[in-house]
Amino acid sequence: MEEQIKSEFKKSGFTFDNEEEILQKCLAFCINYNLSPCDLVSSWDVYSLNRQLELTVQNAHMDAFLQQLQNEQKEAIIKKEPGLHLYSNDVKMILSDKAEDIDEVVPGTPTEKYDMSYLGPLDSAHKTNGSILPSGKPADLVTPFGQRKNKFVVQSTISDLPNTDSIKEEQHDNNSEDDIIKRVQPRKRCSLQTHHSKPETSSRFMYDRIEDKFNFLENRIMKHAKAFVASGIYEEPVDPTVASQKSLFAIGMVIGIKGDNPSGHCLIASEIIDHVPLLDSNDENSQPSKKQALDKDLIQTDLSHAQSEISALIAGGPFTTTDNLMFEPLTELLAYARRKQPQLLILLGPFIDSEHPEIKKGTVNQTFDELFHHEILKRIQDHVEYMGSAARVILVPSIRDASHDFVFPQPPFSIHPPDLKDQITSITNPGTFSANEVKVACCTVDIIKQLSGEEISRNAAGGSKHRMSTLANHILCQRRHVVSVGGEGEAQKKCLCVNPGRLARGEGGGFFVELNYHGSPESATASVIRI
Repeated sequence: MEEQIKSEFKKSGFTFDNEEEILQKCLAFCINYNLSPCDLVSSWDVYSLNRQLELTVQNAHMDAFLQQLQNEQKEAIIKKEPGLHLYSNDVKMILSDKAEDIDEVVPGTPTEKYDMSYLGPLDSAHKTNGSILPSGKPADLVTPFGQRKNKFVVQSTISDLPNTDSIKEEQHDNNSEDDIIKRVQPRKRCSLQTHHSKPETSSRFMYDRIEDKFNFLENRIMKHAKAFVASGIYEEPVDPTVASQKSLFAIGMVIGIKGDNPSGHCLIASEIIDHVPLLDSNDENSQPSKKQALDKDLIQTDLSHAQSEISALIAGGPFTTTDNLMFEPLTELLAYARRKQPQLLILLGPFIDSEHPEIKKGTVNQTFDELFHHEILKRIQDHVEYMGSAARVILVPSIRDASHDFVFPQPPFSIHPPDLKDQITSITNPGTFSANEVKVACCTVDIIKQLSGEEISRNAAGGSKHRMSTLANHILCQRRHVVSVGGEGEAQKKCLCVNPGRLARGEGGGFFVELNYHGSPESATASVIRI
């Protein structure tokens, strides 16, 4: 098992400072806490991100990591919610406190009863050619994913606001029938506006000229310069040594430099400007000329101050484990969505992962497009039909999608589900959309990981050591791909950056994010949950 643990660490990009001793301790952790190598590495991934550790696994951190594993075991027992996997098909089923077996892909009126326990993945959802999976394996195969532990455990949470769902359950405990009727009522349908951007579906690509790329980069630099000059907001002169304490990334970052050029051929820098200053609303109103001069492509303001609310589940692919193409994690996620009833379900690719072992070997008996439509799109259509008109699903492609164009930026999927085109939407990668006036930007390329390899930083005394927050701030300040939200001063910079991880990790389960936005970033809650 030590080799499996070592392999899982390497897949996630980790190295060891004392390999033999660390692997022995990790083996003991797996045995003592009944963890698979994949689960262990997932826990270490969460541990290292929370503590801003490097990619080298050090023996000195093993004791603290053991303490976290113990705490996770305790919390799993204390916070375990009975019947978590059960979702209601109708009010009668819940009132009778019984669950029924379902033999159809589309949930209907149950006929057969079984004990109230874990509602496993639907066999029919796995069948695409009789009773055989695309990989040729039987549909009733018992998989490591189906035997996993610590299901739907919250790994980390942003904001400590009270859980409104649990409060409502306590308030209505004496009248369970009324509470059940409220639970099965669908949420209010959210508004949705897709911000269309290139490339569009069926676009031509792979014929870019170097001159076009040069002109694009030059125009981007000029836009930043114009926006900065038009803002009229300049920082006071600072000590030149402070500039070296800023965090920068070397390749592709657009910056401005202030300094002196005494000799005419050498610029002595005294200040680095790494972002376009954001205008205060009062300054905008008092200086209309500056407001008109600002580049509309860079700064977009929302003049409405209405409170916006949105609930969403966010998950990133792959949506099936590496040992099969049964798409069990996706089935579990949709079951969880039926129970929680979010307004938005945001799914980020890859959906048909080109890195999957069976896809690489070519052992499937269907085309990639058929797999995508039968295993992914069909399940989503069934989910939307079951949830009703209030449910919306957003699909974002990935460069690892075997059924889509291998190009970045990526066009949206060409999907036109009958009667559901207003509920199932695909956007570009990267792409943006607005839901209930909440602006959301999505991208399936791990740009944070790429920037971490290019970043040059030096932590000043008393400065922030949150590396992930600094990297995310780079993306916002550079005004790439995201949309600026209107507000006063620093409020414009308050954005919530979420990395949901991957829904499937190896043969085990991964993570997804449950997000609730209540009018402002300060009142938003986001939970990273293990599938």
